[in-house]
Amino acid sequence: MRVATLRDGTRDGSLIVVNRAGDRYAAARHVAPSLQSALDDWERAAPALDALARAVEEERTTTEPLDPSRLAAPLPRAYEWIDGSAYLSHIVLVRKARGAALPKTLTTEPLVYQGGSGTMLGPSEPIPLDDPAWGLDFEAEVAIVLGDTPRGVKRDDVGQHVRLVMLANDVTYRNLIPAELEKGFGFFCSKPSTAFSPFAVTPDELGRAWHDGRVHLRLRTSLNGRLIGDPDAGTPMHFSFFELVAHVTKTRALTAGTIVGSGTVANDDPARGASCLAELRTREVLEHGAPSTPFLTVGDRIRIEMRRDDGEDLFGAIEQEVVADPKRWLDTPKSDDTGGLP
Repeated sequence: MRVATLRDGTRDGSLIVVNRAGDRYAAARHVAPSLQSALDDWERAAPALDALARAVEEERTTTEPLDPSRLAAPLPRAYEWIDGSAYLSHIVLVRKARGAALPKTLTTEPLVYQGGSGTMLGPSEPIPLDDPAWGLDFEAEVAIVLGDTPRGVKRDDVGQHVRLVMLANDVTYRNLIPAELEKGFGFFCSKPSTAFSPFAVTPDELGRAWHDGRVHLRLRTSLNGRLIGDPDAGTPMHFSFFELVAHVTKTRALTAGTIVGSGTVANDDPARGASCLAELRTREVLEHGAPSTPFLTVGDRIRIEMRRDDGEDLFGAIEQEVVADPKRWLDTPKSDDTGGLP
């Protein structure tokens, strides 16, 4: 099934179920008022949501046309947002770009950081740029949503706790990173609000593409209509989601609604392009001696999507524009925030 969150003026929005074409939905408030509420009561909510999803697909229930601009992030706020860095080629390139050494445990222990989770961006919400000197970049990722997950969970047992899969744009201010890391206390200002795909889907929606704790499909990223990269998100993922979760639960349990990101999807093959500008710029330096691609500026538009081999869109697209004043976007008149919900 595919679920989403419709903006309704509340913090957590209204839970809806979306058809596979991604163009119609049914309200799911009779099952759970929000996605977090459903995750908190998954054993009861999941079968009811699945039944509603079948009714939507078979046109046995009332549906409404879906306007993606009405959607918030599937979880507009989350208990935790934990982002890994599971693609080693990305780590090698971005560390080379800032002259940083590779960790000695590069291949044996995943890198993770805990990002801000209180203000997630919807799939079409703008990315604010206060100062171009900060070096605004996008990072296209895959993410999972967990149910309650115990401390010390074994890698082979993580799958039973994975509830949903979605895409992410882990927005980064590249030029703020070095000074923050120099303090030895991690990212903060360099990592503003993250955006997520319109739809979160249950792993069974991915079919054979979901196995070994990885999504074996290409992740496409375009900038201003030009394809930047379409790397394979599967096999090149050195640390699977199962390994990432086993690592972060070493000393603590995770609650339902925790989001875990893959880190920027990257492949060794330059022909697959890049899922962030930092990688692209580093390759330009290595080949030409200097970067020729600038970081994002006001007016730039980023699109992130993933499709099945048959072309079916799984998560809907993250489509964001860089703006100087996000309040102006938020104040622009839009269709009824309730989206036709009764």
